[in-house]
Amino acid sequence: MVETKPKAVVKRKKPPMSKMRRAYFARLVFRILVFIGSVLLYIFKPDYFKVLYGANFFTQFSPFHILWAIWIFDMLMQVIPMKKHIPLGSQKLFKQHFKPIREKINYSALRKHIIATTISAYKVFLIWLPAILVLGVLKYFDILKTEHLFLISVAFYVGDLICVLIWCPFRILVGSRCCTTCRIFNWDHMMMFTPMLFVNSFYSVSLIVMAFIVWVLWELCVMMFPERFWEKTNASLKCSECTDKLCTQFCKKIRK
Repeated sequence: MVETKPKAVVKRKKPPMSKMRRAYFARLVFRILVFIGSVLLYIFKPDYFKVLYGANFFTQFSPFHILWAIWIFDMLMQVIPMKKHIPLGSQKLFKQHFKPIREKINYSALRKHIIATTISAYKVFLIWLPAILVLGVLKYFDILKTEHLFLISVAFYVGDLICVLIWCPFRILVGSRCCTTCRIFNWDHMMMFTPMLFVNSFYSVSLIVMAFIVWVLWELCVMMFPERFWEKTNASLKCSECTDKLCTQFCKKIRK
């Protein structure tokens, strides 16, 4: 009897990490360092936090001015059409990223999809709201101070990229396949700065107003150009067209 040798198991080579994903990991490291630095400043240099009060933004310099500028710049990049350096998930509201499918668009199915995803999106809002109101109550009774609310926003700043790169609970709630197709991708800054709603200063108000503008533009585009937000009407959002490869399940999906 001739013995047959077992077939060698061919291991698939893990594809290299995309340039966008590498850049986002670098950003995550930066945000973690920002959080650690903010906590250390709170402990050893509390005077730097005076910039968060009233109009002190214009009377003294603080490292938090630099962070404010970074946040404003990040939000500007969400309202300006960009072809590079910004994930498609954030830019899909713009016409230049819309690639119509070859087939005729099923507008009835599109309408049902947009309604379903919008309902899911606002379920996230209803879950987020009570948590933020708790922060407001704690601030009202002086259990939390302005500095604490700021540090919570910085913690959310870190959590935002953890959601993108590692695991996102909102993806489950919204039912998005990935960040590229996420219905609430540009809600990030609005959610990040909600603790600052209870801080009365130029620093907080300027960030919240800018985040609100980003959110309004996003929501208006969802209503006016829904075809840009669904992979079954916008071919750019299909896995096979993906160039960002930010997804945590990279190369584990069936590419269509």
